[in-house]
Amino acid sequence: MPTSPNASATVRFRDPQIEMAHGAGGKATRRLIEGLVAPVLGGPLLDSLGDAALLQLDGASLAFTADSFVVRPLRFPGGSIGDLAVNGTVNDLAVGGAKPTTLVLTLILEAGLSTETLEIELRAIASAASRAGVAIVGGDTKVVEHGKADGMYITTAGIGIADRRVRCAPSTVRPGDRILLSGPIGDHGITILLARGEIDLESDLCSDTRSVYPMVHALIASVGDAVHWMRDPTRGGVASALNELAADARVGVVLAEDRIPVREEVRGACELLGLEPLHIANEGQFLAVIAAERADEALEAVRAVPGGEAAVIIGEVRDQPVRTVLAASAYGSSRVVDMLVGDPLPRIC
Repeated sequence: MPTSPNASATVRFRDPQIEMAHGAGGKATRRLIEGLVAPVLGGPLLDSLGDAALLQLDGASLAFTADSFVVRPLRFPGGSIGDLAVNGTVNDLAVGGAKPTTLVLTLILEAGLSTETLEIELRAIASAASRAGVAIVGGDTKVVEHGKADGMYITTAGIGIADRRVRCAPSTVRPGDRILLSGPIGDHGITILLARGEIDLESDLCSDTRSVYPMVHALIASVGDAVHWMRDPTRGGVASALNELAADARVGVVLAEDRIPVREEVRGACELLGLEPLHIANEGQFLAVIAAERADEALEAVRAVPGGEAAVIIGEVRDQPVRTVLAASAYGSSRVVDMLVGDPLPRIC
């Protein structure tokens, strides 16, 4: 029998078993991927742990991504698992610098799920795909025993056409670059938490689930290769995404804390529960690192898109402190913002 080329890969992952924190998008997730998944699977597609892989096939530049959605509850203010699955996949392609075109999805259904619920989610999928301008071209359906899937899980794969005007990679990030955020953070994660009814807190907050491609398209059309890096800050939030950037690009990131948009409902829930808004998941926002001389132009382009009016420059890249994210207050003090540790809000996407 042939031997796998990665059979002797050095595995650095030492956790004795998989815990919920390994799926939260923070330190445990990165430790799992870098210490076990990437060394064993190997290959060029794992050299860069971004949201989408870029492929060259017969002269065509394509982006490919895959995702899974296990949110609980299935429906929540502002969205549901169905449109979340489409938007989440589309957004991974968009921040990879690609125009989303095609989706394949797998439904994992729990025995006992009502047909009405399934139809509602299928219609949500179809509607979100239509809004995002993507075609659903195939998939698979599996059914598991009652009590094994919280109603339904959805797994997706997406293909997009890479935009040759932009090359997003940590290696292109330079000190002085500005960090653009498309809008308020934390809406999705806190909405899911409140929808579970586990805390007695009333709010009109809704998930921000949506496609970010229109904003990304406007950004690229405006400033092109001045866009050095993009990410949608889902699991682990803005803090984890920027810590990954700081580590991968070997730079420091300094945020102006008073510029980061956070709704009062999100801030209040975080204060009540001892959570950091920068760690809370988002499903309709994106981060971009822009060359300093084009930052104002980039911000204007995103703000001109419906839904992008709240975009803001929240910080900059510096050469020090390396591999660190700092949040600076208006009073001159600063604090280290680490990646998410643990899993304070499980099953949010």
